[in-house]
Amino acid sequence: MSITVAQFLDVADGLQANQFSIGDRVQIGGLNDVDPDHKQLMDGQVTAVMAVMGGDGRPNLSAMWFDYDGDTDRVLVNVAAHRKKTSWIRANPQITVMLMNPANPYHWMSMKCTVEREVSEDDPEEGAMVTAQLDKIWDKYTGAGGAYGLRDPSMDERRVLFICKVDRIATFGRSA
Repeated sequence: MSITVAQFLDVADGLQANQFSIGDRVQIGGLNDVDPDHKQLMDGQVTAVMAVMGGDGRPNLSAMWFDYDGDTDRVLVNVAAHRKKTSWIRANPQITVMLMNPANPYHWMSMKCTVEREVSEDDPEEGAMVTAQLDKIWDKYTGAGGAYGLRDPSMDERRVLFICKVDRIATFGRSA
């Protein structure tokens, strides 16, 4: 697998011609090959913003916890089955995820992705994987360990895991 990364020029080293445009396009073998300065956004507790096309044809943005599988080069999107964004993703299985450094908004990366498949938490064969992934990101972002602690207590909240192929990446800036 190969992913194209568009590396935007930034002003970290001062003003330059064509700043804020794409400086280079490089091919990487997979998500583990993202440059370390941007991979730290993927591995850290950076809240992502996911864009999906809403029912009215406009982009809908949602803050979410970010996860990926570096072995399969897939972005993992775990959402509650009853939410609108779940049906919107099914209707238009293309999403964009942006990770922005909370300490430096001029250091970010975005990933355009296509859903390859979805797995329901109720699936008798793969459902446990959905729960385990949710518990994993719960621990990553809260440090609380154990089971995901934010299920809606008014219902038997069930989850869906969208497994997404990364189509292309854009990066901007540096952490420092």
